[in-house]
This record gives sequence, C-alpha cells and structure tokens, in this order.
Amino acid sequence: MFKEWQHRRAAQRVKPGDGRALKRFRWWQMLTRALFHLHLMNDDGRPTAYTVDVRHQNASEGHVKAHLYLDGRHHAESRVPAAFPVQGGTVEVRASTFGLKRCHYVTAEGAEFQLMPDPASAEGRRARLDRAHPALSRCIGSLSVIMLAIGLVLLILQLAEQITRDPEGVAQYVGTFTSPIDLPVWATTTLGLCTALASTERALRLRYNRLLDGGAG
Repeated sequence: MFKEWQHRRAAQRVKPGDGRALKRFRWWQMLTRALFHLHLMNDDGRPTAYTVDVRHQNASEGHVKAHLYLDGRHHAESRVPAAFPVQGGTVEVRASTFGLKRCHYVTAEGAEFQLMPDPASAEGRRARLDRAHPALSRCIGSLSVIMLAIGLVLLILQLAEQITRDPEGVAQYVGTFTSPIDLPVWATTTLGLCTALASTERALRLRYNRLLDGGAG
C-alpha cells in the first residue's frame, strides 16, 4: 500500500517535456551526470528509444531532477524519486547522496529491468570493467562493502559514547560507554574519504543498502 502511494505521488510530479534534443555525454560530466538507455518495441513493431538523463548538481538546490527523452527528444521531467510512464510500464528513478540507487523499467506485470548506462558515463565505464574483469570487479565491490561496514561500526560506537555521556540521562540506566577505538584526526578523515569513495562506487552499479549506504549518506 505504501509503495503504491509513493508511486502515485512520483507519477504526479511528472511534467511534459519541451522537445529539445538530447545532448551527448561529455567526459567532464562523469561526476555530475548519469545517462541510461532503454530500447522497447511498440505494438506495431517499431523500435522506441528512451533515455533517462539525471544531473546531480541539482542536489545543491535540495533536489535532483530526472529528464526522460523519447527518440532523442525531451519527453518529460520530474524531481526524483520519479516514475515516468513509458511503453508497457514505468521507468522508476531514485537518487542517493552519492548518485543513483535505482533506474529501472518496471513492466505492467511487475517484472523489473535495470536500464543500460551510457558507455561514456561513469556508470557505463564501471559496467565495462565488470564485463572485462569480473574478478577484479568483485574485489572492488567487496572492498566497498568492507569500508562501509567499518564506517558503520565506528559510527555506532561513537553514537553510543555520546548517548551515555550524560550521567543524568541514559547513563543512569545502562551505565556509561567508552568507545574502544579512538582514531586520530588524520585517520578519521581518511576513513571518511574511503567511505565516500565506497558509496560512490556502489552508486555507479546502482547498489544501495539502507543500513550501509544510508549511514554513509
């Protein structure tokens, strides 16, 4: 029920496009733009190309906006999370702090398919690495999870110490807690950078876990 309400709310945010042409992806946009493609067949057998274009720099304004192009022309736009009606279903787009966590085509029957990233985009280059070097790709993915898990554990320890610091608060019931790990400033900074890189790497593969990635974001 809640997901259906979210879907209807997202669909209401969709606005018609202005018909402008899709601009090609430039190499300097790899950290600020995501581009995904979907190819479908109309009922008459004619191929149709949909493209989702997301500009992450809009996040500085408090929101991220997704644009849908149909056969290279601007068809619709919406703030994310977005739900664009397309041939035979819906294209759902959701963003995280470090990129996208969802860009899927959901059919009317409920089947889900991730859209294909543009080869020139950061997501496309990460996908190419996965195809060309699957073992290396798995190692990078595992390292990202490990870094996020370490960051999450340290965050929990720090929160527990902060919560039990006041002797008149929670501490009078459970006692005080002192974190066994006290990192120097340089180590904390390095860990923060590593967790940000790990979250970015996972976002390039549209991987998202509310506990790991949500804690990092």
